[in-house]
Amino acid sequence: MYQGRGEALNRVVVTGIGALTPLGNSFETSWEMLLAGKCGIRRATKIDVSVFPCQVVGEVHDFDPAEYLDAKDVRRNDPFVHFAVAATRMAIGDAQLDMPNENPYRVGTIIGSGIGGLQTIDTQSKIIHDEGVRRVSPFMIPALIVDMASGVAAIAVGAKGPNFSCTSACSTGAHSVGDAYHFLRLGKADVMLAGGAEGGVNPFSFAGFSAMKALCTSRNEQPERASRPFDATRDGFVMGEGACVLVLETLEHAQARGARIYCEIVGYAANCDAHHITAPVLNGCNLSAAIRAALEESDIPLAAVDYINAHGTSTIYNDLCETNAYKLCFGEHAHNLAISSTKGATGHMLGAAGAFESAVCAKAIQTGIVPPTINYENPDPQCDLNYTPNKPIKRDVRVAVKDNMGFGGHNAALVFKKFEAKSVTM
Repeated sequence: MYQGRGEALNRVVVTGIGALTPLGNSFETSWEMLLAGKCGIRRATKIDVSVFPCQVVGEVHDFDPAEYLDAKDVRRNDPFVHFAVAATRMAIGDAQLDMPNENPYRVGTIIGSGIGGLQTIDTQSKIIHDEGVRRVSPFMIPALIVDMASGVAAIAVGAKGPNFSCTSACSTGAHSVGDAYHFLRLGKADVMLAGGAEGGVNPFSFAGFSAMKALCTSRNEQPERASRPFDATRDGFVMGEGACVLVLETLEHAQARGARIYCEIVGYAANCDAHHITAPVLNGCNLSAAIRAALEESDIPLAAVDYINAHGTSTIYNDLCETNAYKLCFGEHAHNLAISSTKGATGHMLGAAGAFESAVCAKAIQTGIVPPTINYENPDPQCDLNYTPNKPIKRDVRVAVKDNMGFGGHNAALVFKKFEAKSVTM
């Protein structure tokens, strides 16, 4: 039931995770590869990159969408939708959520994408040019629009509750999880399927990001060393693809069905730099404000935070901005934090990044292991915090923060907490 003004808000927990990443075709495989310090970045195989200055990418390999969709729906939908449906089905399986026994109107879906059907746009644009407008697919528009990540996933599993897609560039996944959290907190759903998906490995996207000079160009012969967050020699991000979906539930619903709980979500905030379409404010003031607001919502003091999963794109400006934001927000406690960016291993999964990295926070809390920032070899004097270089560490993670930043100035911050049956103020 909707929680009115003055009534207690619902507690929200994470009970399932599904993912496809450059590290593996399940979340468990991806997690194991993260902890082993492996990298999923290779020279591109899905497209001819010989004409591009960047020739490396984090691709999803050996994925068969027919395992998750029938042949007709595979043909009609873009790869980002294939990924979204697969991650959704895996998340529901991980949560052991029995959809036929759920009230479908109380199960919602918010799965976003940073750009949507880039493969469809690329393919259909070529058809228009080479064969004429009459040869364009009647499924072109449904295949390329972002909301089909949520729409087709909901159709696949029968979820009839709140449904839309969030698009906020590289903050998409985090915003999707945060919006789903608020639906549950307010009592407008019992279960939310939340995350992000991206399938943008094609010449169209490579050309665009190359023209922006945003991609790493210095390690085409060493692809596994190309993405190097916070390292002094970083020179751009590496594109990635994939999807991640989390099953979020009200605590009451999860406990009623005896669900396994990864962690609790206790805070979310979003704001905007209102500064520049691609460049962050380097002093980190706006990202710091978002993190602080999320912690204020959670009633968790700054000094109680143990781990931050950083946006950590391996670009000069992003990594500096984040470092400054952490110092501004946490003060001296910033030096006590374990921080890591998993983009050294996956590349930048764009709209899926924040969702996968939220799942990493949940797993870090559950296991007491912080994954490493790989390829951290040359300390940057301006980025001087503990980025968990190259090897995982054991740490009792009671509170984890996830932040993301997106083109357009979008900032998002989430706070995850170790689950305790009784709510405890830290």
